[in-house]
This record gives sequence, structure tokens and C-alpha cells, in this order.
Amino acid sequence: MKIIKYTYKFRLKPTKEQEILLNKHFGSIRWSYNYFLNQRKQEYLDHKKSLNYYDQSKELTQLKQNEETEWLKEANSQALQYSLKCLDQAYQNFFKKRSGFPKFKSRRSRNSFTVNQHVKNQGKMIHFPKFNEGIKMIMEREIKGKIKKATISKEPSGKYFVTILTEKKYIPVPKSGKKVGIDLGLKDFIVLSNGSKTKNHRFLKHYLKQLKVHQKHLARKQKGSNRYEKQRIKVAKIHEKITNSRMDMIHKTTKDLIEKFDVIYLEDLNIKGMIKNPKLSISIQDVSWGKFIETLTYKAQWNDKEVIHIDRFFPSSKTCNKCGWINNSLELKERSWTCKCGEVLDRDVNASINILKEGLRMDIKDISAGTADHKHGAKIRPSDGKSYEVLKEKTLI
Repeated sequence: MKIIKYTYKFRLKPTKEQEILLNKHFGSIRWSYNYFLNQRKQEYLDHKKSLNYYDQSKELTQLKQNEETEWLKEANSQALQYSLKCLDQAYQNFFKKRSGFPKFKSRRSRNSFTVNQHVKNQGKMIHFPKFNEGIKMIMEREIKGKIKKATISKEPSGKYFVTILTEKKYIPVPKSGKKVGIDLGLKDFIVLSNGSKTKNHRFLKHYLKQLKVHQKHLARKQKGSNRYEKQRIKVAKIHEKITNSRMDMIHKTTKDLIEKFDVIYLEDLNIKGMIKNPKLSISIQDVSWGKFIETLTYKAQWNDKEVIHIDRFFPSSKTCNKCGWINNSLELKERSWTCKCGEVLDRDVNASINILKEGLRMDIKDISAGTADHKHGAKIRPSDGKSYEVLKEKTLI
């Protein structure tokens, strides 16, 4: 038994009056974030000084008293303060080289605000300040654990959602005593060292023809018109369908892997570098390796299991898993090849077996060197800004 952070996501069905108030919240939070981001940039350009959260928090209180901006009072005060904390965190991530420079928020993208106090769930209603009467939720399951905060969002498709972060008790899945090597691919989504394969459904390619037709219609509409808005929602719903289908596959696949294996070995792929290949970039982004690895990692941490990355320069596809000969002439288009020892090798299955063998070799080397307890130490390279605390907030399916 352990305590984990767990999120539930439900669709909201607000009334017309609630929709108006929600949109006022989105606008107030967006305006506040952009106003103080611009203030920070201007302060540095004019005086070479940097503002912090506490300076801007005091000014936010003053803005509510001003006649021109007293409409900020209509929004939840804690949500406004939280947007300033997010801005401050974005600056810290930038200076620590975890992410790029903070960008201004747009009304055309995903709108959201977070309430970190006084969030309650009663039946199928979610209650928080300014919405004490509650907003109806479409609930597929019961919320368990202590509610910490809630994020209300409006997707480009026009749908409203609430993401509720909780702390709850969790029982890890039983140990299986098995280890596996995984080769990530494009022909197949993943190939395991035991020979099993998971199909790559190519969701973007499946909806691409439909997407092109609707985007062409959208390009012919006048921006700002009612017809443009209706067509924009149609395009957004297709993108939403692609994303939901992809995440459903990732969650089901990672859940199955965690239940079956205790140690999972992966290649340390340079995904950002691989995307620069114009012939493969769309396929790589469609298969979403990064999201798969991220999801697999936090689920492994929940269940006291391990995800270990081997050296990205290890020639897993070119090495024969039987005799160890390296075929340096192997090209990407060759899906199978024959080793000089006579073994006929499936490229992906061979790679996954070699990844498993290399992972086991690393484990033996660490144990013999007395460094097994330190092999998962701090990374030398800067992280990507997605700390474990953020990873723990993902939804387990």
C-alpha cells in the first residue's frame, strides 16, 4: 500500500449561465498571465531587473481595486494567483534550461484555469468558489482519495472538462519476476523480446483524408464568421479523436506491460533529432514514442518496477543475437536479414532481444562494480521539464 497522486478527468455539462462565467474565468486568467508576462519582459528590457511572484501578486490585488480592471473580481481569486505561480514556474524552467521562454496565451488554443482550494465533489456535481451550486459532470467512475485541486478546461472543440488531482491509497500490481526488452518502431508500435508485437494503428494517417477535406473547407471560410467557427470545431473534433485514440492505445499497452514485467529495457532514442528527418517526421510524431515512454515510466514508479534505458548508440538492429556479428551494411528499408552464421533475423525482434541482453549485461556489470544502487542517479543532461511530480499526476487506466 502506498500513497500516489492520481487524476480523474470528466466532461462537464455546464448551464448557459455557467458557460458565461467559465468563459469569463478563462479570459481573466489569460489576461492576467499575459499582462504579467509582458510586465516581466518590459522590466528586464528597461531596467535589467527580474520580477518575482510576490511582487506581481501584490500588484494583482491592486489591479482588482482599479476601475479599469475591477472585472477581475468576477474570477476566482485563487485561480488568478495560481496563474502567477505558473508564470513564475515557467520562468524558472526557462532559466534552468528545462524549456523554452514563456509564450503568451491565445484564446484560440486550449483555455484553462486551476482551483487549488475548496474543491468538493457531491454525487455527479463538482463544487468550487464562484460555482457553489455545482457543475454537472459525466462520471464513469467514483472519485477516490483526497481532492487536492481541480483544473477546468475548454478544448478547441468547445467541450468543457475538469481534471481532478487526488491523493489516494494504491496497491501495486504483484511482481512477475520477468524482464523484457522493447524495440520501438514504426511498422509495429512495439516489439517485445519474446516475439510479440503491438500493431501501429497510424491514427493520423487513418483520419488524414477526412482532415484534409475539412481543413480545405476551413481555409475557404472568412475568419471570425459563424461558418468559420462551425468548421473550425469540426476540424478540432477530428484532432481530438486522433489524440484520444492514440492515448487509449498507449494506456492499454503500458498497463499490460507493467502487469506482465518487472524490468523493462528501452533504447534511449533521440526523438527530437529523428523528427528532423522529413520522410519520417509525421510517422514518428503520429506514433508518439515520447508520450509512451513518459506514461510507462510513471506507471512503473507507481508499481515499484523499473524502466531502464540502454545506450542510444548500441547497434541493436545490426547485431546478430546469436553470434554477435555486426552487419554494418544494414539499411533501414531491410526488415529482415541473414547473418553470416546462417541465422535469418527479423530486424525488430532481433533488436528487442539485443536490447534485453544489453540491459542484463548492464545489470551484471553494475552488481560486479558495486554500483547497482546508484545506476538510476541524477541525470547529467538537463531534464525536459516534466519532473516526477508532474508525471505522477497522469491518469492510470
